[in-house]
Amino acid sequence: MTAEAIHSAPATSMAGAAEQAADIHACPISVAPMMDWTDRHCRFFHRLLHPKAVLYTEMVTTGAIIHGDQNRFLAFDPAEHPLALQLGGSDPEELARACDIANAYGYDEINLNVGCPSDRVQKGRFGACLMKEPALVAECMRAMAEASQAPVTVKTRIGVDDLDSEAFLHEFIDTVAQAGVERFIIHARKAWLSGLSPKENREVPPLDYPRVVALRQRFPGLKFILNGGLTDASDSLAWLDRVDGIMLGRAAYQNPWTLAELADADGVDRPASRRAVVVAMADYADRHIAAGGQLKHVARHMLGLFHGQPGARSWRQRLSQEMHLSSAGPELLLGACPEPA
Repeated sequence: MTAEAIHSAPATSMAGAAEQAADIHACPISVAPMMDWTDRHCRFFHRLLHPKAVLYTEMVTTGAIIHGDQNRFLAFDPAEHPLALQLGGSDPEELARACDIANAYGYDEINLNVGCPSDRVQKGRFGACLMKEPALVAECMRAMAEASQAPVTVKTRIGVDDLDSEAFLHEFIDTVAQAGVERFIIHARKAWLSGLSPKENREVPPLDYPRVVALRQRFPGLKFILNGGLTDASDSLAWLDRVDGIMLGRAAYQNPWTLAELADADGVDRPASRRAVVVAMADYADRHIAAGGQLKHVARHMLGLFHGQPGARSWRQRLSQEMHLSSAGPELLLGACPEPA
């Protein structure tokens, strides 16, 4: 996908752009919502690498949407479609209100976070601790579905604390599905709400992919997306005949070219080269800077673009050292690029 193709998108409203987007779930590949990572600049970058993968926002709390700067939290470039908004909250009325506000922006999906184990999230009574209250999750999803113009989904774990039996997970899925939810993104680890940091919760609890596969067999009318621990394109593709989709997290961020490899494997047009992506992102950065932004907002997401390639270290070093300078512009991206013009 070239910069020209992206930037020639029709100047319609965001809602109109969403209506024109293809079925959000036509592609089985998605990129996980990641706090401090998957902002709008990261998503634009990822869209260049895979033109059809479903992208997710960072988690946005209902309070931020209802009481904060809505454009700051909800605005996005139409090129990011198909795009899902992930919400954090546990009050059905507030979640419904947030969905109603988000309708004007034209998201393709609204997702509820039932998987984050951080202390801050727990204090707000949302994230992974909600797994302990499946009836409340069902109430939240019912309220969201009634208010949202887009499909609503849940991202959750296979268990939480000592509630990690198959029976518990089956009851949770069954209860929430009765609220009309048809699509579940399952991080194939349980969450420990105390004793482990969020980082450790992504690494220490063992992965249990067969548990997710078993869900698909247990609930044939529902869709299950596998998340957690997928490291590269071949590792991810190996699961596609056993689940309904795969969601990459850190692998897509730390080695973004994985997305291009997945696009290629699926017969989707991918960028001709990493340099082509750099050229497109330099154009994007130029527009961002002209609007009052800084290069670092864009460049920080691109450090892993040349992962495993000659010149990767010099690319990372130069960007890391210079992108924070007030004088840094798109020429830095072009000059640091290891691939020749």
